[in-house]
Formats: sequence, structure tokens, C-alpha cells
Amino acid sequence: VQEAASSQDPRSGGDEGSWRRWKEEISRILGEIQAPVSPLLLRLCHWLLPKLLTRLFLSVRLHCGQLEMLLRAARMPEVPLVFLCSHQSRVDGLLLSFILLSQGIGVPRVTVGPWPSPCLRSLLQRLGGIFLPSGMAQTLSDQDEGLPGAVLDAYIQEVLQSRQPLILFLEEPSASLQLTDPARCWLLRVLRALRDGAVPDVLVVPVGIAYDVAP
Repeated sequence: VQEAASSQDPRSGGDEGSWRRWKEEISRILGEIQAPVSPLLLRLCHWLLPKLLTRLFLSVRLHCGQLEMLLRAARMPEVPLVFLCSHQSRVDGLLLSFILLSQGIGVPRVTVGPWPSPCLRSLLQRLGGIFLPSGMAQTLSDQDEGLPGAVLDAYIQEVLQSRQPLILFLEEPSASLQLTDPARCWLLRVLRALRDGAVPDVLVVPVGIAYDVAP
């Protein structure tokens, strides 16, 4: 991150005022990506979500054998879980978070697409949602990522090193089955963390979600 900041303003010479401005900019970018998880909101959501699910669906079915394999994998030391998921509706993230939390795997960090409401975005961040910084989804080359890309790289490395489960959605709901640009951006961060040795390995878990009728 320091290298990215220095390359954007090589004339600053590392003076205190310049670094203060960069630290403020880095904090702003980090605030766009995530917010501290709220235990109170998590408990409230954990209480409300089963009531919501019973109104939306007749039942939610899991493959017990696969769930047991997942629980064994979650007990592997120093290896984070990365869930690569199909995406059928806006409730997918809440549904997967509830399942993982109820099974004792932990609170996941869930990649979320663009939301028009700032209040809803803030709420989802408090529940573990993470967002791309402004303009990152439209950036296709490494050279154009600049400071936001460096902050995002460092953030994903911290998530993986702390063994927080990471949920990545590979497509958009009701869209053609192809990898989206935001998904490419998130996957690139995981690959860089492996390449740079931030984590020795990751366990990739493919997740298929299907509805009789998508909400």
C-alpha cells in the first residue's frame, strides 16, 4: 500500500503532511470495502432470518454428507475456506451466512454487488458484506488499479490470514452463466494472496444454489 501511495505522488518525499493525507485516503477506501461486524445485528439477524426463510420457502435442503465434509475441512489449521457460489437471488448471501454461522463455521465475509441504497449498504457491511471500492469493477488492467487495488489486496490477505470464510459470487442473478467483472476482481485478490505467500493454501468450496422459484 505504501508503494502504491508513493508511486502516485513521487514528489511528496514522504513528508508528514503527505502521509497523513494518504492515510486518510486509505481509511476512506477501506470504509468503502468493509465495516466492523456488529455482534448485536448478527444476533438479531440470526433470530429474524429463520422466520423470514419460513415465509419465503417451504423448506431449505442441505446435503448432509457434503456438510460433514465441510465441517471437517473447516477444522484444518491455517487453511482458510473460500466459497465459490452460483448466484440466483439477492437472498443468497444471507442464506449462506446463516447456514455457516448456525454450523459453527464462523461469520463469513460475503462479496456484495452494487446496491443503490447507502443505508442498505451500511447494514450489509455490519453483517459481513464487503464491496469493491469505487471504480474497481470497471478496472480491467493491473496498472489502472492504483491505491484502491493495493488496499483491496491487503484487505483480502488479512481476511484469509485470519481464516475468516470468504464467499465469492461468480455471476449476477438472472444473468447468463458467465464470470462477471467483479468476480474476476475478487478472484484475482485470492490468487495474489497465494502467489505472494500470504497464506500457504486455500480450500475452495464450490456451492450450488437452486430454487424451485427464485425469490
